[in-house]
Amino acid sequence: MSLKSFAAKIFAKIVHNQTQKWVQNPVETQEKAFHHLIEKAKETSFGKNHHFDKIKTHEDFATRVPIRDYEELKPYVERVVAGETDVLWPGKPLYFAKTSGTTSGAKYIPITKESMPTHIRAARNAILAYIHETGKTAFVNGKMIFLQGSPEMEEVNGIKLGRLSGIVAHYVPGYLQKNRLPSWETNCIDDWETKVHAIVEETKDENMTLISGIPPWVQMYFEKLEENTSKKVGDLFKNFSLFIYGGVNYEPYRTKFEKLIGRPVDHIETFPASEGFFAYQDSQKEKGLLLLLNSGIFYEFVEVSEIHNPQARRLTIKDVKLGVNYALIISTTAGLWAYNIGDTVQFTSLKPYRVVVSGRIKHFISAFGEHVIGKEVEEAMNKAMRMFDFSLTEFTVAPQVTPPDGSLPYHEWLVEFDAPPKDIEKIAYILDEALQEQNSYYKDLIQGKVLQPLKIVSLKRNSFNDYMKSQGKLGGQNKVPRLSNDRKIAEALHKIQQ
Repeated sequence: MSLKSFAAKIFAKIVHNQTQKWVQNPVETQEKAFHHLIEKAKETSFGKNHHFDKIKTHEDFATRVPIRDYEELKPYVERVVAGETDVLWPGKPLYFAKTSGTTSGAKYIPITKESMPTHIRAARNAILAYIHETGKTAFVNGKMIFLQGSPEMEEVNGIKLGRLSGIVAHYVPGYLQKNRLPSWETNCIDDWETKVHAIVEETKDENMTLISGIPPWVQMYFEKLEENTSKKVGDLFKNFSLFIYGGVNYEPYRTKFEKLIGRPVDHIETFPASEGFFAYQDSQKEKGLLLLLNSGIFYEFVEVSEIHNPQARRLTIKDVKLGVNYALIISTTAGLWAYNIGDTVQFTSLKPYRVVVSGRIKHFISAFGEHVIGKEVEEAMNKAMRMFDFSLTEFTVAPQVTPPDGSLPYHEWLVEFDAPPKDIEKIAYILDEALQEQNSYYKDLIQGKVLQPLKIVSLKRNSFNDYMKSQGKLGGQNKVPRLSNDRKIAEALHKIQQ
């Protein structure tokens, strides 16, 4: 065993013991986080406007601080962007993480001196949890690649501005710098296709042991490697043993990944966002991601069906139940208060608190009252893939409300298969059956002849890459929405087929 592997095991045990202290006291840990946040920010503009000096309990907070999304918090953020201090959090942020907004263009998410370390610590601890549980450390001796955005940043009124993944690149620990790829120069390439080509050239002859990134873009990297070398990724990188990902569900990509790699590899799922690093997979055996209760984030949960009700009950960690679809509401050391991040979660365990990401509040189909969510379509697709042994590049689902032939409306599944299967109609039948099993509203609409069973449209190769390129969102942290309640994406994909 190398010295680095030996040290990694010791460090992993220390961090595991530290983690268990707060895991075993979840409610107390969250109460401490809550009171720290209120006390720290009570002299800020936001704190004064919402009378933080009078807030003693969560009930006080829920009464005085309404749930907001970015658009509703934007007036405060704009003051910070303009250079004002002590607005949402004491002083000025270290950074703004620039993300794509849904209604007003770019969003500027503050990252402060107090919140930045929580992102780095969580990413580190995810790997250490894996080492502690499995005892596997060989990967620390090889090269590691993190597919991410450019680390180059702009500056706005003294505050640096960039993509979260690019900001994090500045905080890679010294002991990983020699092992880390791609090079700084390659990482700074903006054009994704050019960047992937450069990464392939830079890594194809290296001893790659750990690879990290969003699945669709790692998949593109693997495909380019295979095209360039005519080898399976697992043959090219014989010691590749760990894949770390976040942002999207891995399961729809698993079959394709295993074909590209040529063998299964262990993986760690994470739940990071510009607003905070919320959870990571702490066990290879248990379902769900450990919710990070000690990372300067106070969590609230609102049942998705109630999210647009101003009187909705705002639950804390002690009130949640298994299997319920909750909107995730956060207050953080970056100065986000009762902030609706748009993601929905379900708890898979309450001892410890583990979650799965079930979808996005704005990404659903309910054209007829069915309210189908991302988790449901992904589980249906996973069932079909297991039964028919096919793989795919990507898929998305949209409602077809007015079919050109005048027939009943239906859900249209636009799928880019790795190789178009012969039994698409059978696959569609299984998808529809699986969706009905999960969603009683959808089942009622099918059986009541309001909807006809779903239909699959098989897309030509590179359709999703061409779509993302047309939107200026190829690569990086961008991903295709799994569900849309309109046909904007569907129609754009249809045009690409012409």
